[in-house]
Amino acid sequence: MMTDTPTTTIYGGPSRSIALLAAWLATGGSLFFSEVLHFTPCMLCWYQRILMYPLAIILTIGMLRRNNELHHYTLPFSVVGIFVSLYHYLLIKTDWFTPPPCLKSVPCTVDYFNILGFINIPFMAFIAFIIVTVMMVVSQYEPYLEPESSDEVNGLRALTAPTAYPVIGIIAGVFVFLVVMAYIV
Repeated sequence: MMTDTPTTTIYGGPSRSIALLAAWLATGGSLFFSEVLHFTPCMLCWYQRILMYPLAIILTIGMLRRNNELHHYTLPFSVVGIFVSLYHYLLIKTDWFTPPPCLKSVPCTVDYFNILGFINIPFMAFIAFIIVTVMMVVSQYEPYLEPESSDEVNGLRALTAPTAYPVIGIIAGVFVFLVVMAYIV
């Protein structure tokens, strides 16, 4: 099962943090594409946003409240998001489905960029929803543990403070990658 380490006591294991990071990156990425690069989202992109944006908020609040039942609130959003983004991806990459009646200015089959022949915006949303789903399933087996004393809590804060640096580095790296890709594409 899970061993009682300082990080699992505070965070309940890394799965919630990974899911939160994926939700924040997906939310930030979609805002970057629409607000900075001025990619107009299609109808299916809006559905994916409607499913991803609440995940960033729910995961944040659930982690702050140390909620062991967080997976009950997030899995419905992430599982439906998997199907919507997979449908959108297959709509763009194959001719298996007839396009839905989207706006004429932004059809749902528009492909703003295509990296390595298969990575596009719906694919990235699909991967983010998969990560959140898998991490929330794993989080069921990583409950929050209560610290035994206030000295233990203060010691744990000092112990886990350096763990924020890799997360900040990953977020910065992804945004630099997105900016570079925006100028290349």
